Amino acid sequence: PEPEGRGAYAAMNAALERAALKPAEIDYINLHGTGTRANDAAEDKAVCSLFGLDTPCSSTKGATGATSNPTIVHEVLNKESGHWVPRVHELAAQHPTWSEVELTWALIEKMAARGAAVLQPVFEREAGRKGRLSVQLNPQNYRDPERMVEQAVRFNELAPNILVKFPATAAGIAGLEEATYRGISINATVNFTLPQALAVAEAVGRGLERRARAGMDASTVTPICTLMIGRLDDWVKVLVERDDIALDPGAANWAGIAVFKRAYWLFQERGYEATILIGGMRGHYQLTELMGGDMVLTVAPAMQAAIIEKGYTLRRTIDEPVAPDL
Repeated sequence: PEPEGRGAYAAMNAALERAALKPAEIDYINLHGTGTRANDAAEDKAVCSLFGLDTPCSSTKGATGATSNPTIVHEVLNKESGHWVPRVHELAAQHPTWSEVELTWALIEKMAARGAAVLQPVFEREAGRKGRLSVQLNPQNYRDPERMVEQAVRFNELAPNILVKFPATAAGIAGLEEATYRGISINATVNFTLPQALAVAEAVGRGLERRARAGMDASTVTPICTLMIGRLDDWVKVLVERDDIALDPGAANWAGIAVFKRAYWLFQERGYEATILIGGMRGHYQLTELMGGDMVLTVAPAMQAAIIEKGYTLRRTIDEPVAPDL
């Protein structure tokens, strides 16, 4: 597209003129939202130039990604037992010496491959920007970067749209750097603090730099850094009660928002390649306070429904600092 969005601006302006409407009379815009950086940037400039910054906007899309963890795997096993229980018996018959742990991870891999196939059309349509399935590594290896990388390589071979979850620990960060160098898209989770998020971003940068020096393509690598903002709020509340800290009752609800905003600003300022993902939101206020940035959102269906039902005004708020007294 034309980088400044002039073509889109002209088309929308012409449509307003034909309808005898002014930009201020438009109370909602359904964006195209292609999911590619160039198209989204051009659309953003065109819409902001014509309608300003206060008109609510969103893009109507279906599922654009999914995650997995032991709890989700258990839920899938229960909901689709007719499909998966026979697979478990087949695996046990084929590998009679395997332990229950080995059978479990084999089942997880089969579930991941099946889930990734569902998202494959989205992945192809969005040129790899969306349509990934995030798969968790074996938490028993949390101290061993080499074993984490070994399993990440295996997961990466299951499908082209796999995103591998690495723990944001010292060993995990060392492992995700190596995995990034090998061309594996990672999801560093869970991060609670600013130093963790920055350490992840720096490790991703080193991995991509090593890959570039080796003459290898990095265009398909889409690293993610997950910040669990609601869980940070939960822990602050625990500390306040445990240590008898005098704190405004509402202040703890802003801890995750403050950390996320600071991390987002630094990621943008320093040009980090990793994209931040918001996870563990506890209420609509966390979503409405973090709108408008280049980030990944994981929003529970109930929260989506509440926002739509209550008619919250959605505007760009990511640039607004948290009140100093909080």
